[in-house]
Amino acid sequence: MPDSRRPNIVLILSDDHAAHAMSCYGSQVNETPSLDRIATEGVRFDRAGCTNALCAPSRASILTGTHSHRNGMMTLTTTFDSTQPTFPALMQAAGYRTALFGKWHLGHGAGHDPDGFDEWQILDGQGEYDDPELISPTGRTQHPGYVTDVLTDLALDWLDQQDGTQPWLLLLWHKAPHRRWFPGPHEQHLYSGVTFPEPPTLFDDYGARADAAGEAAIRVGRDLDELDVKTTIPTFDTTQQRTSWFYQRYLRDYLRCVAGIDRTTGRLLDYLDATEQTSNTLVTYASDQGFFLGDHGWFDKRFMYSESMRIPLLMRYPAEIPPGTVSTDFALNLDLAQTFLDFAGIEAPDRMQGRSLRPLCRGERTPWRTHVYYRYWEHLKAGVGAHVGVRTERYALIHYYGEALGVTGAIDEPRHPEWELFDLEPDPLELRSCYHDPAYAQIRHELTELLVASIREAHDIPPPSLQHLARAS
Repeated sequence: MPDSRRPNIVLILSDDHAAHAMSCYGSQVNETPSLDRIATEGVRFDRAGCTNALCAPSRASILTGTHSHRNGMMTLTTTFDSTQPTFPALMQAAGYRTALFGKWHLGHGAGHDPDGFDEWQILDGQGEYDDPELISPTGRTQHPGYVTDVLTDLALDWLDQQDGTQPWLLLLWHKAPHRRWFPGPHEQHLYSGVTFPEPPTLFDDYGARADAAGEAAIRVGRDLDELDVKTTIPTFDTTQQRTSWFYQRYLRDYLRCVAGIDRTTGRLLDYLDATEQTSNTLVTYASDQGFFLGDHGWFDKRFMYSESMRIPLLMRYPAEIPPGTVSTDFALNLDLAQTFLDFAGIEAPDRMQGRSLRPLCRGERTPWRTHVYYRYWEHLKAGVGAHVGVRTERYALIHYYGEALGVTGAIDEPRHPEWELFDLEPDPLELRSCYHDPAYAQIRHELTELLVASIREAHDIPPPSLQHLARAS
């Protein structure tokens, strides 16, 4: 039977950790035994995703349970109002002790600093990997050491201070493995001498898709630099040689940073065991978005393509979640707020737009969403055009609407609107758009109607290139 007590809740959130860089998701390049332990002892969501693949917007969606246009955090530089309803503030008001340690990236100062926490210490913006400076309500303090270890130490110290009279909520929000991938001392020699298998799309030529794919300035062999690989760049005979060289070096440091998260996650799990809190603690691991690990020849994220939009999502709660559970339903980052509130017995505000994942955690068959809505607002940053789209189990429809729309952080350089449609059954790697294929005319029509309906359901405003369709529907 489920434990009748309100559970303790911990959310370990990484930055840019691709699901395909975790062994429990079938990684071909690394192993993550501590993270795998959460999956083995709990639930793994195989179709988890974000609704805007950027750090700050995703974190705002996680906190508020809302899409970017509703919480106000559309880009990396738009303003987040931290006084709007969030699950930590609601849990604090309901008697939870609450703490946040790590990357915030949602602004600083009155109205932007974390709200609803009994204790918080956050990185200044993106923060540093080594000897990070942390901001708290009392000021700034530099902490010697490697950031992943520093944040974990602070989290464990805070847990030591809890006396067991109140349930607690802990947010441990890592910087790693965000660019520029500086590993810590424990992992700095890991993978030395290892040659990683190259992804099948590393040399993608972008020839069968919209122009937006070719314009993106996130190519491994062209857009990474000496700071990313920490060495002088040699001369190459071919573009492919240069791409392969950069891929091996960037991926090695990226995976070393991931290994640091895995190691410190093991420390936290061991702490819960040692203090006999495992059975009544809901442990969640997720990333704020996915990441291209050389897929399509890219690093970074932003696109609605699967490697960018997909996130790892694992949850363990022995009192309720059967071990080894796997969910193939669509889960979203904006579901987490309502999920945590549900487990804590707190009613979620009507403004939240996700759904509690609790039934899926228990392996229940329940009516669920059959598609997801996505919108990327930061037009032409890193060369990626603003776009909106829907994804079903079989299809992905993406509309690059080509305008900044006055959004802070977007670049006001219009592009001609474009469309992509992928049939994921024959084309799971999203290499060939079939949008203009007459054989897909009916599918194209149905998905376009679904996109317009999704914009309306999300209470979003369609871009100008879709407004005529919205009026007609």
